[in-house]
Amino acid sequence: MKMILTAIRVSVVLMLICGLIYPLVTTGVAQVLFPKQANGSLIESGGALVGSELLAQNVESPKLFHPRASNAKYDPTSSAGSNTAVASEDYVKGIADQIEALKQENPKLKEVPADLVTVSGSGFDPDLSPDAARAQVPRISRESGIGEQQLHALIDTHTKSRQLGIFGEPRVNVTELNIELLKQSK
Repeated sequence: MKMILTAIRVSVVLMLICGLIYPLVTTGVAQVLFPKQANGSLIESGGALVGSELLAQNVESPKLFHPRASNAKYDPTSSAGSNTAVASEDYVKGIADQIEALKQENPKLKEVPADLVTVSGSGFDPDLSPDAARAQVPRISRESGIGEQQLHALIDTHTKSRQLGIFGEPRVNVTELNIELLKQSK
């Protein structure tokens, strides 16, 4: 009986430490040191919440930059990759269809950046390569009336470099880019 009571006491103490104290301390530290990240890296524009730096949003307007495609249909409650083998006929046909649709939407497009026709692992990647953003410039310029040079400057301004100078690739957050684009088109 003594061993059972000891086991129960140890379990209760560990539940309090691991299930209550540790989460409260880490949440408190995160709120103090990294409040923006701890709250979801939310983006506000004009006093309204418009999204998160961490999640792509569906964009259909030809006047705006389009993000990578999403197998989850941009629904944050259903993150999903396709699990389709790159050598399968379905995958090859899907990529060919994406390339054809992209070329119809962007007739001046000569080289197709891979991130415009493939999905990310989670389906919510908010970033594009600068080349993928630049590939959309002629369409956006034609549809919005904003000059191509101005759009290229906007992309350059919003391009983030490698993390710590060595990790990842240069990238552009599509949501932030579109918010700035909407401000300029007013």
